[in-house]
Formats: sequence, structure tokens, C-alpha cells
Amino acid sequence: MKNYLDYIKEGCAGRAEDFGIYPESVNKTGDTTVMMAADGENDVIVAVGPSVGFAGERGCAAGREYTAAPLTWENGCVLRRLFPFTAPVRVLESKRSFGAGDRLGIATPGHIRAIRRYDARPVFAQQSMRELTLTDRSYKDILDSASFAVFREGYRDGYGADGDHLKTADEIRAALSLGYSMITLDCCNQMHNEAESMTEAEVDARYIPDPETEKRYLGKSFGVGEGVTLTFDAPSLRRMSLVYGEMIDYAAEIYFELFAPGKYDADFEISIDETTTPTSPLEHFFVANELRVRGVRFATLAPRFVGEFQKGVDYIGNLDELQKQMRVHAAIARHFGYKLSLHSGSDKFSVFTMYGRETRGNFHVKICGTNWLEAMKVAAIKEPALYREIHRFALEVFAEAKKYYHVTTDLSKVPDIDGLTDGELPELFTQNNARQLIHITYGPILTAKNADGSTRFRERLYTLWRKEREFYTVDIEKHVGRHLELLYGGRDGWPE
Repeated sequence: MKNYLDYIKEGCAGRAEDFGIYPESVNKTGDTTVMMAADGENDVIVAVGPSVGFAGERGCAAGREYTAAPLTWENGCVLRRLFPFTAPVRVLESKRSFGAGDRLGIATPGHIRAIRRYDARPVFAQQSMRELTLTDRSYKDILDSASFAVFREGYRDGYGADGDHLKTADEIRAALSLGYSMITLDCCNQMHNEAESMTEAEVDARYIPDPETEKRYLGKSFGVGEGVTLTFDAPSLRRMSLVYGEMIDYAAEIYFELFAPGKYDADFEISIDETTTPTSPLEHFFVANELRVRGVRFATLAPRFVGEFQKGVDYIGNLDELQKQMRVHAAIARHFGYKLSLHSGSDKFSVFTMYGRETRGNFHVKICGTNWLEAMKVAAIKEPALYREIHRFALEVFAEAKKYYHVTTDLSKVPDIDGLTDGELPELFTQNNARQLIHITYGPILTAKNADGSTRFRERLYTLWRKEREFYTVDIEKHVGRHLELLYGGRDGWPE
């Protein structure tokens, strides 16, 4: 079988794909041709001509100098310098943006193929510290995976990189210093949701009067469009001050330390969704207005919507009530001039068209875990014996994994795989309980070790996914494309 060396010997002529080269990756910089090629179990960057900075194996083929460079952080930095379209940029200022986290580092080619049909600006590098810890990856690795995929697929329309759900200034600074173009600040540690269930007497005992805040709200009404007027009374103002007061101060502190003019050039998203208590429209307005009063500028805000956005399954709750509240949340975002952000969007197919319509096409959405589930479905289809082994292991570690995620999985409703044929295994991914079983156990599955210290499943899975990379990419293009198709389902009502 011909390889990139044969391509070099033939003067970099002919059909690149016949030589194991990704055809969309062929680029020129000065007198050097740079491309990506399959090289056994790995991909490599191949630079033909004078050295442009890549570190790797130097050689000469038919009188032509070349470097075969492994996909390392150092070579990723060179790639981003030479070809700026492979480096992340700010995307949240566009009307529509779509975050597609790649937990495994193999899904971005499929994301690219899906997003090309739409005008939403993509975020291809998107992971939280929790995900990094559970998968034993790093922010360097996440960014590199996106950059290399963008180069491989020849995607030149710009993409974002999100340090997702970061909680501390040190975490945020570390991501920004690597070139991340967006940060999602998770404020859950500064929110005091216990105040939601306090009696009025308990709230009064803890509340410290703030005349300026009370002057801003009490006795006043606020119109936000859609015929909606919000009015604060003293009890509700005192309660939400207890819930959100510290969070507002913290978000302002982070903003002025890291995002204010003259600081890092990156988009700032605020998340108040990591809680079991829904964010009421009144609370949403209060948080947004208090941040604006303090001079905080942010591109998107993610409230906790009513109902449940559990991992790996469709929305659980009353869709009519969700639509009613979502309409007001979207009106509040328009009133203040930022985008409404929807998190845990994987597989929320019943919600997307509504969300696209109610936001009038001005939105940010995040999905991630569904890419892992599709990868595991590939395992069930292509290597059922391996999947059976992993499924049994997932049942063993589910209780531990559940500590990290809120799910209502009933393991008694997960079919016994000993009673399923190999051909029936993929059907598990149509059942909510089985989906959540695999969805939340990704960390233990990817990091499990044998007695000799070798990985129990990770290497075998990546070998399989490497072999079936085109099958997986086509699957992701279709699956993520379904999310986008529904999201754009109400676009006839979007303003020009």
C-alpha cells in the first residue's frame, strides 16, 4: 500500500488519498507543503521542503527533504502559528454558536462535517475539569485534538475553545494561557441554594440590608419584552440576595481580574445551571442586572431551566412549562444584549426546535457526552465481545460514577446482556437506562487498569476506534447533524 513517502517521491502529485494523505489537509507555507497523513496506528504531519519548525523525523525522498512530525503539543503550536485557521478564535459574539465537546479526541472530524451545513460558529475544544480528571486528559491535549482535526478536514471558518465549567482563577488563567478563546465560569460553589427552602424568618435573620440594592428594585417594575413585566417584592429580593449575592460578587471579581479590557482576549460565559433548583425569570433578571451594574460584560449566561436535563437522554419534564419559561429567559437575554446558553444539550431532541424558536436564533448550545455514547455504540457493533466486557464493568462501577452526575437511572430496567445476541447490543443505545449506565461511567472505563498497570479497556477501544474512524465520523456527522437540524427547525421565524 502506498504511503506519504511514495507521494513525496512522485512530486506530491496524484490523488492524495491514494497515498494515505487526508486530501483537505494539503497546504502550502512558503516553499513547504504541509499535510496530514495516516501512518499505521497514528496520524503524522508531513512537511515537504525547507524546515518550518516541526520537530520529528527528518528525511529525504527522491531528493526532496521532509519532516514527519508526530501530533505533539509542540508541533501543534507550530501548526497554529503557520496556519492560523487551526487556532481557536472568539465565537460567542456571533448570533449562533454550538459547542460540541470531544471527550475522546476523535469526534471533531464528524462535528466539522455536520456544522458545515449551518451558520452556527462551532466550539470544537470544550471540556470541564471534571471531564479532564475522569478521562486523564489535559487542556493541551483537548486543544491539540481540535487543531489537528481542523487541519485534517481543511476547516477554515473558525472555531472556539472553551475552558468549560471552570471554578477558580488559577484554572481559568491556565486555560487562557494556552490560547483558549472562551471560558465558562461555574459559580455553583458561590451559590447558596439552601436559602430557597428557608422560612421567611430564617431569611430575615441572615439577610444583611443593602439600601442601594433595595432602591434599585423595590417598588419598581421592569419590562423585558414579550409583554413580560417583572416586579420584585421585599421577601423575594431578600431571598435571591442570599442565594446569588456571593456568586455575583465572585463573577465580577473574576471578570475584572481576567476578562476586563486589557486582560485576556476571550469570551466570558457565566453558568448558574449546576444546581438542582431551577432559575426563575426573576432570579435571572436579578443576576444579569446586578452584573451589569458592576460593569461585568459577558457573552452568554446559562440558567438552570425548569425540568431535568439529565445526561444522555431527552428532556424530562413539562415541555409547555419549559417553553413558557424559556420564552421569558430569552427575552431577558435580549433585553441585556447577551445570548442564552443551553447546557447538557446532548440528545435533548424534544427541546431544540423550541429553543431555536424562542431565542429567535440567537443562542449558544453545548453537547458533549453523546459523542462518547456513539463511540461505545461503535464498539457494540464492531467488537461485541469487548462491549460486553465493558458493559459488565460499568454495572460494577455505576454507583461510584453516579456521585459525579445527577441521573435517575434504574439499573433493574437495563436488559441482561447475556440474553442478547450480538446483533441486539446496539439496541441498548435506544434505551434510557442503558444509555445512562454507559454515559456516566466513561471515567472508570477509560482509566481502569490491569494488575500490571496497563489499561484495561482504553488501548483496545482506541485501537478499535482508529480502525473504524470513518465509520464513527459518518455516524457522528449524522447524529450531531440531527441536533443541529432540530435546532434550526424554527428558523423561519428568525429575524434577518
